[in-house]
Amino acid sequence: MEHSPPVRRASANVVSIIAKYAIPGGEWPDLLPFLFQCSQSAQEDHREVALILFSSLTETIGDSFRPYFADLQALLLKCLQDETSNNVRVAALKAVGSFIEFTHDASEVIKFREFIPSILNVSRQCLASGDEDVAIIAFEIFDELIESPAPLLGDSVKAIVQFSLEVCSSPNLDSSTRHQAIQIISWLAKFKSSSLKKHKLIAPILQIMCPLLTESTNREEDDDDLAPDRAAAEVLDTLSLKLPKHVFPGVFEFATLSSQSVDPKFREASVTVLGVVSEGCLELMKEKLGPILQIVLGALRDPEQVVRGASSFALGQFAEYLQPEIISHYESVLPCILNALEDSSDEVKEKSYYALAAFCENMGEEILPFLDSLMGKLFAALQTSQRMLQETCMSAIGSVASASEQAFLPYAERVLELMKSFMVLTNDEDLRSRARATELVGIVAMVVGRARMEPILPPFIEAAITGYGLEYSELREYTHGFFSNVAEILEDGMIQYLPHVVPLAFSSCNLDDGSAVDIDDSDEDENVNGFGGVSSDDETHDEPRVRNISIRTGVLDEKAAATQALGLFALHTKSAYAPYLEESLRILVKHSSYFHEDVRLQAITGLKHILTAAHAVFQGHSDGASKAKEILDTVMTIYIKTMNEDDDKEVVAQACMSVADMIKDFGYVTVEPYMPQLVESTLVLLKQESVCQQIESDSDVDDDDTSHDEVLMDAVSDLLPAFAKAMGSHFAPIFSTLFEPLMKFAKGSRPSQDRTMVVACLAEVAQDMGAPIAAYVDTIMPLVLKELGSSDATNRRNAAFCVGELCKNGGVASLKYFGDVLRGLYPLFGESEPDDAVRDNAAGAVARMIMAHQDSIPLNQVLPVFVKVLPLKEDHEESMPVYNCICSLVLTSNPQIAPLVPDLVNVFAQVALSPVETPEVKAQIGRAFAHLLSIYGQQMQPLLSNLSPTHANALAAIAPKS
Repeated sequence: MEHSPPVRRASANVVSIIAKYAIPGGEWPDLLPFLFQCSQSAQEDHREVALILFSSLTETIGDSFRPYFADLQALLLKCLQDETSNNVRVAALKAVGSFIEFTHDASEVIKFREFIPSILNVSRQCLASGDEDVAIIAFEIFDELIESPAPLLGDSVKAIVQFSLEVCSSPNLDSSTRHQAIQIISWLAKFKSSSLKKHKLIAPILQIMCPLLTESTNREEDDDDLAPDRAAAEVLDTLSLKLPKHVFPGVFEFATLSSQSVDPKFREASVTVLGVVSEGCLELMKEKLGPILQIVLGALRDPEQVVRGASSFALGQFAEYLQPEIISHYESVLPCILNALEDSSDEVKEKSYYALAAFCENMGEEILPFLDSLMGKLFAALQTSQRMLQETCMSAIGSVASASEQAFLPYAERVLELMKSFMVLTNDEDLRSRARATELVGIVAMVVGRARMEPILPPFIEAAITGYGLEYSELREYTHGFFSNVAEILEDGMIQYLPHVVPLAFSSCNLDDGSAVDIDDSDEDENVNGFGGVSSDDETHDEPRVRNISIRTGVLDEKAAATQALGLFALHTKSAYAPYLEESLRILVKHSSYFHEDVRLQAITGLKHILTAAHAVFQGHSDGASKAKEILDTVMTIYIKTMNEDDDKEVVAQACMSVADMIKDFGYVTVEPYMPQLVESTLVLLKQESVCQQIESDSDVDDDDTSHDEVLMDAVSDLLPAFAKAMGSHFAPIFSTLFEPLMKFAKGSRPSQDRTMVVACLAEVAQDMGAPIAAYVDTIMPLVLKELGSSDATNRRNAAFCVGELCKNGGVASLKYFGDVLRGLYPLFGESEPDDAVRDNAAGAVARMIMAHQDSIPLNQVLPVFVKVLPLKEDHEESMPVYNCICSLVLTSNPQIAPLVPDLVNVFAQVALSPVETPEVKAQIGRAFAHLLSIYGQQMQPLLSNLSPTHANALAAIAPKS
């Protein structure tokens, strides 16, 4: 046999091609025995050729080997361990790589687990001898094993991780080899995170990945995608989303130590890593926000530009994910960002504007002291010639406008005037700025309002329509967003523009997905945060629906914006939308099953708006009822299908919220025919068994790390009160099927937001279902009493509301708890309670208890404490029960009221003057005040003379004229 390796390989390839084309069913009876014989030959070159042939033949006639798999596996394992020949071991490694691609049966694949030690040995030898391309085959094999649904890796996951970490931390190896190793860690984080946790591999991974953030390549020369810092950031991002509790301590330790390093690359990495994990580790980071901000704000003053830039990136990430806690630090954060806007480096400036935009987006009146200085800097930046800076600056102005609301009005005219010059740009390189300007005008219009905006809108609308024709996807996307905002402020004033704007939305909705990837330079935007899109958004492509779609084209965002616009046009123009109703419905139905969740989300929202318009269109039509019913059927079928089958939690949450809104808007009769399916879908979601709640391939995930989606469960729990409100006591039999699955979220081991979600849901159900809640009082009351002492204000507030409703509607069953309830509520009336809304709800609870069972309340002890916290400060939904109770006691001349008359006159005067209390509440107070006057007459005069004239006049105005 010929000894030259190239000749041996060529011969093997010829044989495999003959096998593929010349032998009809792949049968070659003498071939396999011959190969087995060769592979066990004493001659090294015979063994090598046999293995090369196995590799080649697997690619061509692999199925023919299926009956011999067990023998072949044993043979390959033996050759992998061949101590006499390196060539044979390498050939065996390549054969295993070919083989594993052809192995689909789980029981067959599982046998490859015993190959792992040998694969690692051969790979290490190849790396030592410089054969990196051969060693990479090991990573390809591991890749196949990791993605396999079979629980393949077992204990060998430790060896794989150890080997991968050795490779990726070896700077002398080729960047593509190291990238493959990091990729293996990334896949394990994505698909087998619980195995990493089980084998205590998180800490070793963090020890290598965090320092890799310091290894940035020269962006100009190297392939960006292979940059170690970028790949390591992706691993850290994925791990933090999957296992935040296990990731954060190590990351925080690295950041704390590295922030003190003399090496600027480590100081840069210290803040970069905090930005990267802020989405996954948000809850843990909120608890340590003080020390974290100390590191990041310190880095913002660093002498090195790269460190300051990374700090701005991190602050932008915090502003996005660490809400609302980050806003409470505005006094220390905002001045630092404003200072960074003056940085000598354009890159730092740019990232600081990004941080500013993200930070201001969630601010409210806290922004007002900074407004003048902020707008001065933003106007100055708009005058520069740098397009990139101008675009980021426009985003920041939009955030500032939304945060400052009416206080923004003095700046609005100048902003709108400046935007006119951007909205007429037509050069390709300027269209992105034009898109941002179009978006900003829509945001400013929302702040300015209809009265001021309507007269000056026509030129902006004309510019937006012209811009749509420039064939730039991002500009079209923002144009639809602009028209959505215009519809919201103009409402029926939008009708005149419908013939011009609806066809544009139709056009974008009907675009062919692959046809217009036009000049969408989305990388630039991604790089603002310094890591070109290292964010969990990229992970959404792992869903089965989009397994083969790696694109996120401008077309997709354009479709989502156009879909949203159609819904808002329908909502705000109602019956005038009739000419467009049919086509809009067709599009939204189609988009409700679109491959990407952003478009589905807008379709699900829009369908309810279409229903609102249809309701208005068909009212009074002779055949209107049947047409409206047809549309309702279509929409409800989609909502129920979405709840059951959609794989995106946000889309399912939106379907649940839309159903709850429909019940509220159109009444129970509308949804009655669909109730059995709605209840069944709600039950499946409460049990966390729907498609969108299925856990990925890890089977041994524990409850600790796979917390459900809060937005989804909040939406699901909103359905129960919606049913109860519509059905009243008739909801009782349905509630009995949903009660236990709901209560699972109230276990002590659950996070506090789960428990308060349950308590809020139960309170509203008790309020609207009424007497049947009595059957559940013994189960619910211990939970709610405990929540009254929660450290979280929202939990205390919901618990106070809930005990009130249980005592009001729980009948005899709740009476035995009255003493415990009063003891639990008492601290909420004191100085130690910092939250006004909690106090208001506690007052509401006591009022309901008095109204339900006055004889069971020690009024002489309770009333002085109760009256002392009035008038209500924040939650005016409690006004009716609270003042109803007081007035009832006054009008029935309850003896316990007499000592409290001076306090009550003061409270009544404040309620009379309040701009937020309703006429009904004031009328009630007026009657009670008149009753006090009739009883106490002259004794009241000193009390009235102590009131300010404004309060006295307000009180006189609401008293009924005799």
